[in-house]
Amino acid sequence: MSAYKPPHIPASEITPEHLYINRRTLLAGLAAGATFAAAPGAFAAPPKLAQGESLKTVPGPFPKPKRAETSFEDITHYNNFYEFGIGKADPFRNSEDFKPYPWTFEIGGMVQKPQTVDIETLLTKFPLEDRVYRMRCVEAWSMVIPWVGIPLKSIIDMAEPTGSAKYVAFEGVVRPKEMPGQSGFGQPMPWPYVEGLRLDEANHPLTIIAVGLYGKTLLNQSGAPMRLVVPWKYGFKGIKSITKITLTDTQPPNSWNLLAPHEYGFYANVNPNVPHPRWSQASERVIGEGGGLFGGGKRIDTQMFNGYGDEVASLYAGMDLKKNY
Repeated sequence: MSAYKPPHIPASEITPEHLYINRRTLLAGLAAGATFAAAPGAFAAPPKLAQGESLKTVPGPFPKPKRAETSFEDITHYNNFYEFGIGKADPFRNSEDFKPYPWTFEIGGMVQKPQTVDIETLLTKFPLEDRVYRMRCVEAWSMVIPWVGIPLKSIIDMAEPTGSAKYVAFEGVVRPKEMPGQSGFGQPMPWPYVEGLRLDEANHPLTIIAVGLYGKTLLNQSGAPMRLVVPWKYGFKGIKSITKITLTDTQPPNSWNLLAPHEYGFYANVNPNVPHPRWSQASERVIGEGGGLFGGGKRIDTQMFNGYGDEVASLYAGMDLKKNY
């Protein structure tokens, strides 16, 4: 199978290597947004989408991160997306056969208006021209990514949650014929990939459903056509290729906690004071700042809540964040 090749990006639009940012900067970059240029109602009919399609953007409501954006090349060639394999380059190499359009997802559970939503219709209701965010993201490495997305709250509100709903559960796609990591021996985890948030976390304005980055619709390896972005949490919370959003009154399961509960908790808030059992989380490697994509490079101190403490710390007032990791 030949590797999928992303659209050519002019050199003038690619951030120089010495300016690349950290993983947390990726999430902070998302929070710091810009907005799309087209006015609401600009589409008379749902737009026909394809991966890598160009989108126009203008500055948005969030402050920009202090670090520069990670290059498009690095963002789309270094990914965790186990449905395509466990290596950081596997999503780029193995995702060519995945078909992200057309796409529908379900919103259900404790809601008054359960529905199946077509993503192209969704983007007509919430024009991307009003939704671009630059945020820092963190796992064991960091980037700053200019995500294009819609506040998750806006999508949830379409279904009118009941007063009993306390959590939001997410489910990813299962297509083993198109996603090599879901077939054969040595699968890294049970499928589908699942995740969850408390409802107040889901309703926070920094929490978005991303449908693009760098002004283009998402490529397959980046989670096409829609993925969760929660900038103050570690990257494994960012479930990709979402097919279901369910409101519930019980804490939903999340895949990494099911796989290794002694290593991964439900909350996954970025916290330099809580080490992973197998490594410290007090620092992070900045993708693009020396050492190449797959080793070495500059390290920086990890920030509590990935630098978004002023915005989100109140969500966890009174909680033991070492116990509730």
